[in-house]
Amino acid sequence: MKIVSYNVNGIRAALKKGFIDWLQSVNPDVICLQEIKAQEDQLDLSVFEAAGYSHNYWYSAQKKGYSGVAILSKTEPDHIEFGTGIETMDFEGRNLRADFGDLSIMSMYLPSGTNMARLDFKLNYMAEIHNYFNDLRKEKPNLVVLGDYNICHEAIDIHDPVRNKNVSGFLPVEREWIGNLMKSGFIDSFRHFNKEPDNYTWWSYRANARNNNKGWRLDYAMVSEPLRDRLKRSVILSEAKHSDHCPILVEIAS
Repeated sequence: MKIVSYNVNGIRAALKKGFIDWLQSVNPDVICLQEIKAQEDQLDLSVFEAAGYSHNYWYSAQKKGYSGVAILSKTEPDHIEFGTGIETMDFEGRNLRADFGDLSIMSMYLPSGTNMARLDFKLNYMAEIHNYFNDLRKEKPNLVVLGDYNICHEAIDIHDPVRNKNVSGFLPVEREWIGNLMKSGFIDSFRHFNKEPDNYTWWSYRANARNNNKGWRLDYAMVSEPLRDRLKRSVILSEAKHSDHCPILVEIAS
């Protein structure tokens, strides 16, 4: 199964930038979207159906034009889970899961910590979602959690680790959390295949950051340990430019 994840920074804006043509050229079986910034009734779903994704599921934030995740699929999932059942996070539309056979795929948009209030919200979310994963994997051991984690794990994952060491997204507590997530039984699928520097998935719109590749690797396809031997490839699709993020792709054997 070929799975893509993409923080589109507004699906309506991405559609105007050629998103559908790009989607058809990459042709994943499933695509997970984050930061859709739209309600389902604000979208013409026929454009996704015409592209081959007749099964599309949208989980929007209560606040219009904010956050939200989606999953588009060529085949119908066995089950869709909207949210986590954790009230403190679900009102922002950050988690959507689709089950296909023995494989469970989640689109996740972890909060950013842009100020102290949001950093506290982010840290609480991180604690709650890790506990949620621990429980979920008892029922769904073959779990893939794709999305924008809003955290760089190691110095190799950020263009300037020294000057950003006190910036949310690269704080020691955030880096420790993502490390603990991996120790608990998740594989960073990109680093499983690629140990090279200068591989990023987000660039500021300021100071020509993308052209100069001054970026952050914020987007991950975390794969639970039982799927290790089924990993075929995991890549960053940096040529796609519909957003300040670029998509990532993971391929898992059936």
